Amino acid sequence: MRAWARWPEVGDGEAPGVPGFVHSGFAPTVVAVAERCLRRGYGAAPAPSGVRTGIVLVSASGDLASAEHVRATVETGGRVGPLFFFQSVPNSVAGHIAARWGLRGPVVCLSPTGDPYADGAAEADLLRYDGDADEVLLILIEQAPDTPTEAVAVLLGEGAQP
Repeated sequence: MRAWARWPEVGDGEAPGVPGFVHSGFAPTVVAVAERCLRRGYGAAPAPSGVRTGIVLVSASGDLASAEHVRATVETGGRVGPLFFFQSVPNSVAGHIAARWGLRGPVVCLSPTGDPYADGAAEADLLRYDGDADEVLLILIEQAPDTPTEAVAVLLGEGAQP
């Protein structure tokens, strides 16, 4: 493990907003924890040019707040805003992080069937050992209806392999 981070840490409030993502704390929290972890591992963006870093985003519920908003809007006959079609797919926020940091590895989003960390770490190992990535940013996030959104990010790997 090269670096790790969580959101929130001591002194954090809500994660800052992210252009193109509305209504929910899911994407801002993913971006905040990912950037904190990447800064601890790499310093400033972009990531080192000789390292292929992938992203594995693990969430059983995905963007729960957005899904609930869309469900309620449709149920009442309202019109769903076009941003919700983009942001409701967790890959969109993972792609946002990859673009901002110049990450050149694969992006995988999964819903765990067992322990979220174990499932995510197993996927990260596959990407690294199959040669698709030198390092993997593993992000674990869940939203609960009545609590702030929390996330953990771990940068796994040792850099470019000889």
